[in-house]
Amino acid sequence: MKFVYEALNWASSFLKEAGRDENAGELLLRHHLQMERATLLSNLRMVLSDEQIQVFTSDVKKHVEGQPVQYLIGHEEFYGRKFFVNKEVLIPRPETEELVEGILDRASVHFSGANTLHVVDIGTGSGAIAITLALENRRFKVSAVDIAAESIAVAKENAANLGANVKWLHGDLLEPVTQKIDILVSNPPYIPDWEIETLSPVVKDHEPMRALAGGEDGLDFYRRLIHDMTDYLNDRALIAFEIGAGQGKDVKILLEQALPEALVEIVYDINGKDRMVFAAK
Repeated sequence: MKFVYEALNWASSFLKEAGRDENAGELLLRHHLQMERATLLSNLRMVLSDEQIQVFTSDVKKHVEGQPVQYLIGHEEFYGRKFFVNKEVLIPRPETEELVEGILDRASVHFSGANTLHVVDIGTGSGAIAITLALENRRFKVSAVDIAAESIAVAKENAANLGANVKWLHGDLLEPVTQKIDILVSNPPYIPDWEIETLSPVVKDHEPMRALAGGEDGLDFYRRLIHDMTDYLNDRALIAFEIGAGQGKDVKILLEQALPEALVEIVYDINGKDRMVFAAK
């Protein structure tokens, strides 16, 4: 192996045999060579140094052993922006971009005359939701909460890199929030305890368990948030939750019981799974 195309072919075969995503090799090589995809593909006959081959081979093997590619390269794309990630935060998923889109669309209708809207993101992790909302809508005054100081450190770094103004709060769910809320958003841990062991080792052995496990039925954090939020919400408010597939009806019922006057809707993601629940109060 000395040319780019040989390195890619080796990685693709090695990853396929191990049951991993074959595209991971290209992502890792682009990272080490600091090349965009088009540049890499136009340099397939470029000769790699021994050192480049060594670090690339090492990372491909680490991914085969279970380490997520995003942690190896140190970032993930979300809503067209590059977010730093490490083992202290959940890797942002494409489905969560749909949650952000849903909030932006509904806020423009539900709060048509408001100048400033106080948005709170509970369980912010990498800060992907909070930072994206702050950058996409200048009316949003965004606060973000996480129980882990390590996660907040990652989120702060992302906010600094992307030029976002977000207030970071360290604490458990709504406990550190002191202002009334116009928009409450959360992508909490929602995987039922029994399902944890069925997850890919790439997820369960490497991503933070505190961001995954949602109790016996996966709904523990929704129950707590919905129970506590009524004292924090303004008279007109929007609630947006990401949920696990199959949890839509249960979360909808919880919201309707807490907010009988609210319009609650289950929204399906691009893969046809119930993925979001919105409530307009």
